[in-house]
Amino acid sequence: MSQATLNAQRPLPATSDKTRWIQLIVGVVCMIATANIQYAWTLFVPEIQDKFGWARAEIQIAFTLFVLVQTWLAPIEGHFIDKFGPRVMVAFGAVMIGFAWVINSQATSLFGFYVGAAMGGIGVGSIYSTCINNALKWFPDRRGLAVGLTAGGYGAGSAATILPIAAMIESSGFQHTFLFFGILQGSLAFVAAWFLRSPSKSEVKASSKLTQATRDYTLKEALSTKLFWLMFVMFILVVTGGMMAVAQLGVIAKDLGVKEFQVDLHFFVMAALPLALMLDRIMNGISRPLFGWVSDNIGREKTMVIAFTLEGLGIIALGYFGSNPWAFLILSGVVFLAWGEVYSLFSALAGDAFGTKHIGKIYGVLYTAKGIGALFVPLGNLMMEATGTWSTVLYTVALMDLTAAFLAIMMLRPVLAKHVSFSKSLMMRENAAAAAT
Repeated sequence: MSQATLNAQRPLPATSDKTRWIQLIVGVVCMIATANIQYAWTLFVPEIQDKFGWARAEIQIAFTLFVLVQTWLAPIEGHFIDKFGPRVMVAFGAVMIGFAWVINSQATSLFGFYVGAAMGGIGVGSIYSTCINNALKWFPDRRGLAVGLTAGGYGAGSAATILPIAAMIESSGFQHTFLFFGILQGSLAFVAAWFLRSPSKSEVKASSKLTQATRDYTLKEALSTKLFWLMFVMFILVVTGGMMAVAQLGVIAKDLGVKEFQVDLHFFVMAALPLALMLDRIMNGISRPLFGWVSDNIGREKTMVIAFTLEGLGIIALGYFGSNPWAFLILSGVVFLAWGEVYSLFSALAGDAFGTKHIGKIYGVLYTAKGIGALFVPLGNLMMEATGTWSTVLYTVALMDLTAAFLAIMMLRPVLAKHVSFSKSLMMRENAAAAAT
C-alpha cells in the first residue's frame, strides 16, 4: 500500500477540529467589531439631522453609499482574499473602519459623512467577505452553521453596544461617540486579524447530509449557470426589506408615534426604540446560526421557504399593527429573525454549488445583491412621503419576500438538483480526460 493511500486513510489530526473552531471564533470577533457601522447608524441619523438640519433622505444617502461600496467591491475584495489570505485583508479592513468613524466624528458637511460611509464600506466589506470566506472553507460539512455564526456576529454584534452608544450620544454627543467607538472597534478587529489563516485540504471534510457539487467553479463558469442568477434575484428580493428595516427603523418608530414609549418590564424601564434595536440585533444574530443549522439538516431551499414566508407575514403585520408599541417590539423582532438568515443561507448555498477554491470572487459577485437592495432605502422615504404611510412600503417589501419564498420551492429546488448532477458528471469527464493525457 502506497504512502499516499495510508495518509488518505488516516483520520484528521485531533487538533484539526479544535483549530477550525478557534478560527471561527476569531472570525466572529472580527465581525462583532464591525457591526455598529451599519446597525447603530439609525441612532445617529436623528442627531445629525437635529444638529445640521439636513433632510433625512440626504443623510440616508450616506447609508446607501456605505452599503453600495461594501457590496459592489466584494468581487475585488474576493480576488485579494484569494491572493493575500485572511490576515492582511482583515487588518486592512480594521484600519478602514476605524478611520471611517473618526471622519464621521469630524464631519460638518454631507460630503464628509459620505466619505466616511465609503471608507466604512471598504473596511466592512474587506472584513465581512474574508470571515465568511474563511468559514466556508473551514466547515464544508457545516457550512450553514459556521457561516451563520460568523454572520451572526455581524448581526448581533451591536446588541451589547447599542445601549452604551445610545447613552454616550445622550451624554457626550454623537461626534464623541463616533470617535470613541471607531478607535475601539478598529483596534479590536486589527488585533484579531493576525490570528486568522486558511485551512489545508487535510483539515476539512465534506458533508454527508447535503448534495454538494464536488467541482470548483471559476467565477466565469459560475456566472454562466442558471442557478447563480436565480440565487441573485432571490437575494435582491429578500435583502431589500431587511435593508429598509435596518436603516429606517428609528424613523418608522418616530412616525408611528412609538419611539418615546417607555416599556416597563418591572425590573427595568426603557424607551421602545432602543429596546427594539437591542432585541432586533439579538434576533438577527440568532437567526443566522439557527437557520444555517436547520439548512445543514433539511436543505437550503426548504429553509428559505420557511424563513422568507415568515418574514413576509411579519412585515405585513408590522404595517398593520406597528402603531401599537408592544406590537412594534414583537413584530420588528420577528422581521429581523426571519431576515438575518439570508446571509448564511446564500453563502452556504454558493459554497455547496460552486466549491470553495474561487468562492471569494463568486460570493463577492452574489453579495452585490445587497448593494442593489440598498438603492431602495431612500425610495422608502419617498414612497412614505408620497402615500403618507409606511404601510405602502412595508406591504411592497412583504410581496418581494413572499415571491422569493415561491421561487425557492418552485424553481430553486429543481435547478439546484440539476446543477449538482451536471457538476458531478462534468468533473468525471474532466478527470477521465486528465487521466488519458
